[in-house]
Amino acid sequence: MTAREWLILAALPGLGPRRLAQLTEAGAAWPDGWLAAIPEPARSHLRLWLHHPARSPLQAQLEAALSWEAAADHHHLLTPAHDHWPALLAQIPDPPPVLWASGDLAALAPPGLAIVGSRRPSRDGLHNAQRFGRELAEQGWCVISGMALGVDGAAQQAALDAGGPSVAVLGCGVDVIYPQRHRQLYARLRDEGGLLLAEHPPGTGAHPAFFPRRNRIVTGLSQGVLVVEAAEKSGSLVSARLATEQNREVFAVPGSIHNPQARGCLALIRDGAAMATCVEDILAELGHWAAPRQALPALAAAGEQDPLLAWLSDRPTPLDALVALSGHDVSECQLRLLELELEGLATQAVGGWIRLPR
Repeated sequence: MTAREWLILAALPGLGPRRLAQLTEAGAAWPDGWLAAIPEPARSHLRLWLHHPARSPLQAQLEAALSWEAAADHHHLLTPAHDHWPALLAQIPDPPPVLWASGDLAALAPPGLAIVGSRRPSRDGLHNAQRFGRELAEQGWCVISGMALGVDGAAQQAALDAGGPSVAVLGCGVDVIYPQRHRQLYARLRDEGGLLLAEHPPGTGAHPAFFPRRNRIVTGLSQGVLVVEAAEKSGSLVSARLATEQNREVFAVPGSIHNPQARGCLALIRDGAAMATCVEDILAELGHWAAPRQALPALAAAGEQDPLLAWLSDRPTPLDALVALSGHDVSECQLRLLELELEGLATQAVGGWIRLPR
């Protein structure tokens, strides 16, 4: 489907992201298959737009969205029809049909790690958020979070300070700055190689119900989630649960048993999350997704000859990682991997594909 059609589907009443994802997965044909599958009143709204768009309120919403996108170079409307649509979102049960974006879409290219935690961190928690954000950026990762006060904002600020990208998923319209104390961080994310995302149209104010929902996008965009500091009943633990449900790796920074802000992390570790005391702990689990920044020029040179081979190393890289890194679809990746194997350049191993020495 086209971007215009996705925008119309997103505007239909009574159809949430989960139902839209189910219909997409079922291969509903446009438009007859959708008309047959969706309930009233969405069916009537869609039929009116298809036959008499000028009479449909959906047309005004569509035109407003397209006008917003055209208003500035850093405005983008992302749908599954867009070249920069994050492939990882297809793996979650309720991906947003549309993401409003402001900033640099190149921030979506590197692998991402979500960093979340307390809005009132201890001094150690704040330091750890900054350290992990900086060191992950130095290793070629994108730091993803919600631009919240405390751990989230500190990690994103540190990633930008290190010259890396960062993506913020907002619980409001992409043009709304919330919290106001992060006005400067908002501007940096928009203007300095970062990206702001929202599933709500511009002008939508922040609402408590929106923040738990946006967490599924934060984790869905990420290869893993790091909880830096969290109390026993914390929104960060919701993100960790979502990450587990989405089959993402969950990491937690340990802390003192006497620190109430560490109890959530200790509970996560007790329940099976990986303990992270340094960035190497994360890379040991997820290192196949990215190479250190200093190695990227060499990879780029190799990629001029074969982009897929450039992402292989002596550590197994899963097929889904290669799909996300290369931008190819699954069938293209499988075909090229077979060709590389026949050429003696790569082979399949336990856990993925490896590059053979020349």
